[in-house]
This record gives sequence, C-alpha cells and structure tokens, in this order.
Amino acid sequence: MPQTLLVKNAEMLVTMDGARREIAGGGLYAEDGIIRQVGPTQDLPETADRVIDASGQIVLPGLVNTHHHLNQTLTRNLPAAQNTNLFPWLQAHYRVWARTNPDASRASTLVGLAELALSGCTTVFDHTYLFQSGNKVDYQIEAAREIGVRFHASRGSMSLGESKGGLPPDDCVEDEEEILKDTVRVIDRYHDAGPGAMTRVVVAPCSPFSVSQDLLIESARLARDKGVMLHTHLCETSDEERYTLERFGKRPVDWMEGLEWTGPDVWYAHAIHVNDDEIRLFAQTGCGAAHCPCSNMRLASGIAPVKKYMAAGVRVGLGVDGSASNDGSGMLAEVRQAMLLARLELGLRPAEGPDRRALLPPSHPSRAGEWMTAREALELATLGGASVLGREDIGSLAPEKCADFFTLDLRTLNYAGALHDPVAATVFCAPQAAKTTVVHGRVIVQDGEVVTLDMEPVIRDHNRLSLALAAGE
Repeated sequence: MPQTLLVKNAEMLVTMDGARREIAGGGLYAEDGIIRQVGPTQDLPETADRVIDASGQIVLPGLVNTHHHLNQTLTRNLPAAQNTNLFPWLQAHYRVWARTNPDASRASTLVGLAELALSGCTTVFDHTYLFQSGNKVDYQIEAAREIGVRFHASRGSMSLGESKGGLPPDDCVEDEEEILKDTVRVIDRYHDAGPGAMTRVVVAPCSPFSVSQDLLIESARLARDKGVMLHTHLCETSDEERYTLERFGKRPVDWMEGLEWTGPDVWYAHAIHVNDDEIRLFAQTGCGAAHCPCSNMRLASGIAPVKKYMAAGVRVGLGVDGSASNDGSGMLAEVRQAMLLARLELGLRPAEGPDRRALLPPSHPSRAGEWMTAREALELATLGGASVLGREDIGSLAPEKCADFFTLDLRTLNYAGALHDPVAATVFCAPQAAKTTVVHGRVIVQDGEVVTLDMEPVIRDHNRLSLALAAGE
C-alpha cells in the first residue's frame, strides 16, 4: 500500500503550475512522495496516512537553492574576512577551509541544511571544492540523507595554485588526475538520474582563477560522458574579468565558451559582470545562472542583471551562497533580497529603450516591466531553481511532481497588517521560519523545528569544531 499524505484547509496554496493558480482553501494529496491531486480541500480525499491541517497557513512549493558552500558555516563572520572583497576574502579562508575534516564536514552540512529547511528550502545544490584533511563528498551526502533534504552534491576542484598563476595556495589544490578519478567514483556511486531523485552529482571546478584550462575541458567531457551537469563560478567580480583578460586575452564568458562550457547542462554562480551580447549567448545556448544577492552585497561584488536575464529567457535561480559570504542559509530571506536588490538596481540606472534620454523615473508606466515583483522573486526560487538544476519534477505543486513544499503561519506578528495579499506578504515582510517543511512527502520541519535529527548536539559540536578550525587546531 502506498504511503499517503493530505494537506488541507490552507488559507492559500501557491501552485506555480502552468496557470500559476493560487487556491484559497486549497490542499494537496500525495502518494509515496508524489503529488496526485491539487485543488480546493473539498475536492480532495478526506483522509490519508498523514494529514496536515494548514488552517491559517500559506502553502508554497519547496524553495530550490542553486548555489551554496555548506562547509562554510564553520567560518561565518571570520574577523579577517569581514570587510574585504572576493580575492582577499578567499585568501583569508583557503587554508582554514582546507582543515575541514570529516567530522567538521558532517556537522557543517547538517547545520546548513537544517537552516535551509527552516527557511522553506527542500532542494540544495552544494559546491564543495576543497578535499584536504580527509574531507570527501561522501560525508555531505550522508548528512543530507540523515536530515532528509533533496541534495545535489558537487565533486568540485581546485588544481591551479599560486606557483602556476592561480589564486589558492599550492597546499590547497589537488592533482588533476586524482580529481577526475574521484569525480568518476562519486558519480558512479551516488548519482541518480531518475525522477524524484534525492541525490544527484554535479561536476564543478571552482573558478577560472583556481583550475587549469585542461581541467575545465576534461571536466566538461567527463560530465557529458556521464550525463551530469556542470557548474562553476563566473563573472563574480571585475577582478576575475581582469584575470582572464590578462591571462587569456578574453573576457570570462568568451573564454569559457571556447572551452565548451556553454549549453543547457551548464549553470554559473553569480554571472554579474556580463554585457548584452553575453546575456544573449546564455539565452541561445541554454546556460543558467545562480543569483546570490546577499553574498554579492556582502563582498561588494555588484548587482547581477536578473531582470535582463529574465527578459532574454535565461534560466535563473537563487542561491544563498556560502555561509562565509552570507553568514546565513536563509532561502526565504534570499527571495526577499533578490526582489529588493533588483529594485535598487532599477533606481541606479536610467530607463532603457527609446525613452532612455528622458531619464524617466522608475515609477513611470513605461517602466512597469522593469520592477521585480514578489511573485517573480518566488518564481526564481521555485520554478527557476528547478530549471537551473535540470529538474522537471520539482518547483511547483501539481500532479506527478514531488511532494516538496513548506508552510508559513499567516497569523503571526510578522504578517500582521499585510494580509491584503498573503502571497506577496511572504516576500515583502521580514522572513519567518517555516512552520512545516516536507520533502518527498516526509516531514522535515514540524511546528518550526527540525524533527528528523536532534540538532542540539550537532550545534554544540559545530561550534567547537568551528573555533578549533579558525585557531588552526
């Protein structure tokens, strides 16, 4: 017999389906983690093995995090890196991160995933690229299975040390042959290409300034041979642009295109410093982008042209980025920040198009389409993230999709006075913790607490390991 789940009586259920239905008094019915029905409560079965009464709550599709560095929860707020931009920030962290051992890797992964689940996130991509001190992708995958979050793991890499013109210290990089060999091992052992997969693997060299051209080329070939996706950082700062221009005589996007790093199986983290031709290239080739607004502000990296991406048809998702450049793993907060940062960017530039010389104010009717709306921001975090990760089975609440969703209590202080539009309230108002988070039909968060794991000892161990790591112990 299938295990069944019924959600009923939601104040509002946001489907993100093809019609973008928002159903007052809505609910859903699922069997073995797959949604079978979505609609008004009275049209659903009356009972199930598990029933969630969502009275007074809004139900939304699970949020999809398209870029993170979970091990960095160990180095939040590191004093040496509080007030620097990307390159010196990285140099302050490399050797600290390289000391991450298996225990620290597990603890940091659990802390980050728990924080994400409490913010409504049900699917997480993590970009780990330092594997010294015994750390392996395996420890993160095991931790994700413990807590129950859908997980896209990366076998990332760094191979270009300072002595060869790269940014990381030589003792923080790996041999390229070993990188490729271990990448094959991880894919063969863990990657699940099927619908509803809880674990997938991504090939993810770190960045243009920390791997060689040969490794980028071989990584792309390996990923395509194995049928997995490709990811790296790109166009995050103007420093990176100067690096590729000086070293290769090309802008980052042009350089990556020449290495066969474009296509629907590729997405880039950040993609801030791009021009209109490069945006068109992304759209034409199907490349995706992970927008990380909090990190981009924290490191003074710039503002990604997200509305331009959307208008051009580029696939865009949201990422919280590493907890050392965000200092939190709150996905709902990232949704809000994406909306606000797009509006700030709107106010920093004149109107585009035939009226651009008129310097029309942002409120002019002809500029209405330039505003990032609350629903657009939510769509980036759901359907957008699913598309970026190459998944058609998540991102919306519709029959045959995975039963991944979360609820927010609308009767709380946070939303007082904002219920004229409950959907927009979840973005405009200060983010609050999810009341319930469900992944593939399994309750991960209940009444605002993680219930799949006792987090108290994990937090205690995490704090001990974090302080020891920073102290060089």
